[in-house]
Amino acid sequence: MYSTCASSTVGVLVVRKKKELPEVGELVVGTVKKIYDYGAYLTLDEYGGIEAYLPWSEVASRWVRRIDEVIKEGQKVVVKVIRVHKQRKTVDVSLKRVTEGERRRKMLEWKRAQKAEKILEIAAKRLGKTLDEAYEEAGWKIEEYYGELMAGLEQAAMYGPQALIKAGVPEEWAKVLAEEAARHVEIKRVKVAGVFTLRSLAPDGVERIREVLLKAKEAAASASKDVSIRVYTVGAPRYRIEVEAYDYKTAEKALSEALQAAEETAKKLGVEYSFTREKSK
Repeated sequence: MYSTCASSTVGVLVVRKKKELPEVGELVVGTVKKIYDYGAYLTLDEYGGIEAYLPWSEVASRWVRRIDEVIKEGQKVVVKVIRVHKQRKTVDVSLKRVTEGERRRKMLEWKRAQKAEKILEIAAKRLGKTLDEAYEEAGWKIEEYYGELMAGLEQAAMYGPQALIKAGVPEEWAKVLAEEAARHVEIKRVKVAGVFTLRSLAPDGVERIREVLLKAKEAAASASKDVSIRVYTVGAPRYRIEVEAYDYKTAEKALSEALQAAEETAKKLGVEYSFTREKSK
């Protein structure tokens, strides 16, 4: 079973989960529907609008006179599931057990999921499909393979349809989703950098230094096809290297390969070598 909380009508987006009910301890996004003296009732946006009960004792860690001092009807909140009633298909939740860090992370996840679902909806419209069909034919496959829908779309934006095809997505969906991901998903690149200090008193010292820098650049480039490398002079004897990639792990690996090649080449050619790493931004 899976939740059908997102309408198949174009333009109505409420992010959904594949499973029907949340698990105890899970963070969920809910909309406050009705506030009473003893507690409040929410609908869980990711789970088909199923009902959740927020007891008065779980609203806040501090004492409050009225629940509406903390939450308002219509407000979206991040809550933690504390009980699940499977037969009734209702849950009890807590607001006070959610830390500020958890709230921020969950809302970021929620916003990413909303954007991803919008892209899925656009692709469905292009193919003459409903959003329900989009999830069944492509969305759930992407989520199962990549962990979340947006993560898969980010891969498609970077690497094209093949990133989705290997997740089991049909080719027609993969092609359209990759095109829409390329239009709507912004992939941020990270940068690591540092400065070489290179000196040589040999008659051909300039050529030796150039060879050191060339080997460094070649080594960084060979570490991954997804990196870009820039090496330029800051002012002799200082030369800056910048490595950009989609993630720090890839960038750091490429820089490490560059440094190893530079040091080995410098030693071989008798070039005085040192390197100063810059803080990542």
